[in-house]
Amino acid sequence: MPKLKIAITLDDTIVGRIDSLVRQRAYPNRSQAIEEAVREKLVRLERSRLARELSKLDPEFERSLAEEGLSQDQVEWPEY
Repeated sequence: MPKLKIAITLDDTIVGRIDSLVRQRAYPNRSQAIEEAVREKLVRLERSRLARELSKLDPEFERSLAEEGLSQDQVEWPEY
């Protein structure tokens, strides 16, 4: 996947923590440490958005939709 170069401004404490991770060889460089942190944050945001959307669903309504027509289908299903 192609990568784009961007410029960001970070608090010096955060940069120090990133540099510490690079020194400990947790990451090969600052860019990869920051890229992974941003990727993880985006995944968490997407999961929380999905959870918010799911919480809006009415369980009884969803159950009724899922069961709609099942009683008629059961009559038509062959016996095994």
